[in-house]
Amino acid sequence: MVKQLVNWKRLLEHQMKYNLELNQLDILIEDLQNQILNKNIVVLLQGDLASGKTTLVKKFVKHIGLEDSVNSPTFSIQSIYGKNIFHYDVYNKTLEEFIALGLLEEFENNGIHFVEWGDNTLQKILNEYGFETLTIKIKKINDKREYIIGS
Repeated sequence: MVKQLVNWKRLLEHQMKYNLELNQLDILIEDLQNQILNKNIVVLLQGDLASGKTTLVKKFVKHIGLEDSVNSPTFSIQSIYGKNIFHYDVYNKTLEEFIALGLLEEFENNGIHFVEWGDNTLQKILNEYGFETLTIKIKKINDKREYIIGS
């Protein structure tokens, strides 16, 4: 089990990196929960198809005690779990379409917003509007995933 850079206080200064098998994902989820639970934050999930973006959200939702069924909101664009966990998939949408649908305003809702396929352009816009963001880049490496977390 490899876990690197676990000091969340250094999150803004450094990227955090985890190399985990699926059954070890709770290590990342626990640290992520400690950092973002009860915050208003947008978490941008980046990675190839089937890299584990939805799996990460599913594990997070389960870890905080919600029993909601989590699926990728590819066609619905947005799903809501509990009262304040929001999940978006912008794979089939351009940034302009995302904004035109009024989804930028959704980030004003108090809670944690997970955005699959959120890119650096979206992050820049969100930061310009004053939203706190966190990026999680997921990369498949054999039977493991590499998670790189940065602001």
